[in-house]
Amino acid sequence: MTAAIKYKRVLFKVSGEALMGDQGFGIDPAVTKRIAGDVAEASALGVATAIVVGGGNIFRGVSLAAKGADRVSGDHMGMLATIMNAIGLRMAMEDAGLDAVVLSAIAMPEICESFSQRAMNDHLKNNRVVIFAGGTGNPYFTTDTAAALRACEMGADALFKGTQVDGIYSADPKKDPNAERFDTISHSEILERGLEVMDATAVSLSKDENIPIVVFSIHEAGGYAKILKGEGRCTTVQGN
Repeated sequence: MTAAIKYKRVLFKVSGEALMGDQGFGIDPAVTKRIAGDVAEASALGVATAIVVGGGNIFRGVSLAAKGADRVSGDHMGMLATIMNAIGLRMAMEDAGLDAVVLSAIAMPEICESFSQRAMNDHLKNNRVVIFAGGTGNPYFTTDTAAALRACEMGADALFKGTQVDGIYSADPKKDPNAERFDTISHSEILERGLEVMDATAVSLSKDENIPIVVFSIHEAGGYAKILKGEGRCTTVQGN
């Protein structure tokens, strides 16, 4: 472990949409291969990584509920989508030479292991990449909240969120060319300004447990390791 590495144990939130690449649906193997390469590079630096993956590339329960369908059933369908994504990421990690395991908040013993803090800690101690699936296992909670929850449970030094842009802006930079980009910002200011970085529950939980949130572009190969070494472009959310 070099002195330059600030975070030794990281929860990495990967959006489902990021897994699509340039496709309109599903999983692009080139994307999962790139993410696995990034995690392998971080592992070589001595960083333990666990991942929470979303399901928006396959199904979004909130979208179904907005059309009048049952929210609970829609969220259950979204949880199943995250499990498919987690399996895809696990295969990519294994292809990259990493030992990886999927822990699901929903019991599916024929497909993957069930989540428990004890199982998670055992896998991390054995240098496995742990991929959390099924969100929190409850409807009405996003995978952002699942990421914050798992970060707390694993004692993460930071929660990294890979997004479509290279940090947090005062507005959508794709729509507002005058949007201000932040190098650092506090959890409280995120909540006060209503910035759509992660949902309020996730930000509040990270704030309460004093876990920094690092927001960066998931599309830059090697970006994860660069930030771990203090070289990359990102926004760090810290302080109350």
